[in-house]
Amino acid sequence: MMIIKGTRAVQLIKGLAVLILVSLISNWMGLKTIAWILAILQSVLVVALPVVFQPELRRALERLGRGKFFAKPMVMLNREALENLVNEVIRAIRIISKNSLGALIILEREIGVNDFIETGIKIDGLVSAEFLVNIFIPKSPLHDGAVIIRGDRIIAASCFLPLSENPNLSKELGTRHRAALGLTEQSDAIAIIISEETGVISVAEEGRLTRYLDEATLKEILNKRLQTKDTSGISLFNWRS
Repeated sequence: MMIIKGTRAVQLIKGLAVLILVSLISNWMGLKTIAWILAILQSVLVVALPVVFQPELRRALERLGRGKFFAKPMVMLNREALENLVNEVIRAIRIISKNSLGALIILEREIGVNDFIETGIKIDGLVSAEFLVNIFIPKSPLHDGAVIIRGDRIIAASCFLPLSENPNLSKELGTRHRAALGLTEQSDAIAIIISEETGVISVAEEGRLTRYLDEATLKEILNKRLQTKDTSGISLFNWRS
């Protein structure tokens, strides 16, 4: 149910339940004309639904593919490298938030986001707070769009992401938040958003948004999401596809 929560599929299921109920009642009462119409309608729905709800079906299949059987941890960071990565990201976010610069930072995990990397400017530079802050300075060439991090390296900047198709999102959410949700609906990446208007820090995961985070909470989330139980090193998941 988590796959369809907050999507048009919820209304679809309600509608199908009503149709099935009406069909059962019409058959029981011998209303042949209504039963015939409903039978035709059901045949049409079988063909139309996969087309109309293609985004939901795609998202469901992508989430099924996230199981551990398919996991391919390609980037290994030792504990020191992971700690340095998280600290640099947190330090950058502190500066960006304090100055209300606005930012969208993507941390790739198991499901690759190469399609979106291709929309931006490739960089491949070591993550540092100064590097991230400079990218998001207003009017800089790379300010618009998202930064994508793979392992401990900034792979690309100024990347365009898909906007969320969730009809229940608050109208207060801007483009950065909708883009972060859109990407995390399609992958297991972590998206960090800093509001340009308020400096508020948010995190998007699996199409869900957590807002008004402080540095300590964000650091805890990153440490938890970016590590495995492997004691010899830390796996930052990345499916190179």
